[in-house]
Amino acid sequence: MIRLTDVKKSFSSNHVLRGINLHVPKGESMVVIGGSGTGKSILIKSVLGLVTPDAGEILVDGKDATKGDRDAFLARFGMLFQGGALFDSLPVWQNVAFRLMRGSLKRPKDEAREIAIEKLRRVGLKPDVADRYPAELSGGMQKRVGLARAIAAEPEIIFFDEPTTGLDPIMSGVINDLIREIVVEMGATTMTITHDMSSVRTIADKVAMLHDGVIQWTGPVAEMDASGDPYLTQFVSGSAKGPIEAVR
Repeated sequence: MIRLTDVKKSFSSNHVLRGINLHVPKGESMVVIGGSGTGKSILIKSVLGLVTPDAGEILVDGKDATKGDRDAFLARFGMLFQGGALFDSLPVWQNVAFRLMRGSLKRPKDEAREIAIEKLRRVGLKPDVADRYPAELSGGMQKRVGLARAIAAEPEIIFFDEPTTGLDPIMSGVINDLIREIVVEMGATTMTITHDMSSVRTIADKVAMLHDGVIQWTGPVAEMDASGDPYLTQFVSGSAKGPIEAVR
């Protein structure tokens, strides 16, 4: 579903992506791990066309991601943003139904509200949450609303950007389990970027380790602990000793 071939991106003298090669089959959950500032977000933005690579090729379902109808292209994607990115001025149900009330996916208002409430139920929130505003919700509830919004339009591809950032360990586990259940239910192709190893072990079918602008290792999550790759081993163990230098 997603294939990146020798993708490069620099910002002035900062070479962020130095030749990314990554293949995400249809219906698979790929988790990209790596330290802060290694280019994980730039990788996802490049697939979405929010950042234009300097070189290389990005194919989505066999087609060049940089060409064709942008609205139709983006309609295939759902996104759970790191900080929730909810609209403070809109009630929860309008946040969830945001895409369903605009553009090519536009539905009647009553229908959009019904879909929003159904998706809120799917992520464990009661219908009475629909008319609240984001500021009235806890961090865990806001993350669930963001997840409901990501799946509201039944996308084929979903991106999760640090899905458990800012959550306590118990709520992180709840969100990870929800994501895994929903991904399996929908049969969606997903890419997650995270440094939370509990998310990796719950969500991933395969893992890709991004470091120094390239994919250092990729393989099934079951092979991660015994990979023998020094970069991956250091990252998974959280050790200060290894090829990855700790920036102080």
